[in-house]
Amino acid sequence: MNDQSQTPSTPTVRLLPKAEARAIRHGFPWVYANELVTDRRTRALPAGTIAQLEDSNRTALGLVAVNPASKIICRMLDRDADATIDQAWFAARIRRALRHRETLYTTPFYRLVHAESDGLPGVIVDRFGDVVVMQPNAAWADRLQDALVAAIVDVLAVDTVVINGTGRARGLEGLDDYLGVASGTAPTGPIAVSMNNATYLADVMGGQKTGLFYDQRPNHAFAAQLAKGGTMLDVFSHVGGFGLAALAQGATRVLAIDGSAPALDLAMQGAHAMGVSDKLETRRGDAFDTLAALADEGAQFDVVICDPPAFAPSRNALDAGLRAYERVARLAAPLVADGGYLGLCSCSHAADLTKFRNACSRGIGRAGRRGQIIHTGFAGPDHPLMPHLAESGYLKAVFYRL
Repeated sequence: MNDQSQTPSTPTVRLLPKAEARAIRHGFPWVYANELVTDRRTRALPAGTIAQLEDSNRTALGLVAVNPASKIICRMLDRDADATIDQAWFAARIRRALRHRETLYTTPFYRLVHAESDGLPGVIVDRFGDVVVMQPNAAWADRLQDALVAAIVDVLAVDTVVINGTGRARGLEGLDDYLGVASGTAPTGPIAVSMNNATYLADVMGGQKTGLFYDQRPNHAFAAQLAKGGTMLDVFSHVGGFGLAALAQGATRVLAIDGSAPALDLAMQGAHAMGVSDKLETRRGDAFDTLAALADEGAQFDVVICDPPAFAPSRNALDAGLRAYERVARLAAPLVADGGYLGLCSCSHAADLTKFRNACSRGIGRAGRRGQIIHTGFAGPDHPLMPHLAESGYLKAVFYRL
């Protein structure tokens, strides 16, 4: 990757006269392609170019990263149009993010950088002790990867930085998938992560996303309290997020369901490390089919948790996604013992809380059950919400007592 910051010849891009500059001035971090003058010069800019953004009156608004191939054609980097985007600039942003996480956590396991919310648009950085996993989901982060990685190593003094350049977001930026090690050596096996008194095994080189979902940490803890002394069904369990937290809090039995055999194997390894493997059962299979089969078996649990992948990753998928969330609720509700708890989660930013909650409630009603909403959870504070960007607050978890 090239380490190219802007130069005295930094190009300029300009908003169309009809574009609303007020949103940018007040903190909105994106410019859409239909808001920018896209002449031949602008269209020829390489993806990830750093440019000065001006309004239609030629007033400077700041420095942006430009990608003519993306619907989000500009991402705001710095309100100072004369700033220099280099290793020192990255280090300042990372130090600021680190101070917040070190205020929250006593162990080095957390999301260090949450994209726009931490001033690094499209960049995700998760920390696993001396190993850091970065997702460069925007073209500018690819272009300046060397400076960004050097800043991470310098500020955190970590041994290894893994680049996980895979996923839907990169496709929307016109970027190829890539997985590799940018600094240090690749971990030889899964990394043990202590969280909520449980031990998780994160496969940072072959697992989903960065290897572990830190965003659910507070929801894991809440659900674990509900399951103390009881049983839990953890559906879409990945590496045992809800189930292992429940076992750490004294659940008597957990059944974890997932379609990935490697993820379930890591869940069992975590249970072994905790000394509770005799209380964890895993079952690989399609979640919908398995929920139906458990109902046929007459199975019931004190707590049922369903944490599926994003069924509505975009507005075009919203209607189908809401139907899928409703179906999950309808199939899960009969498995909850009377007076027990059902936790339903969504990581789809296109499905806002009201739409998601309504879909879940419809599904519970269609199953012939009634309940109270006792708690609504969101991502932990290491996933800060940017007030101007709804997409940064994607995670919802609604807990019912049936």
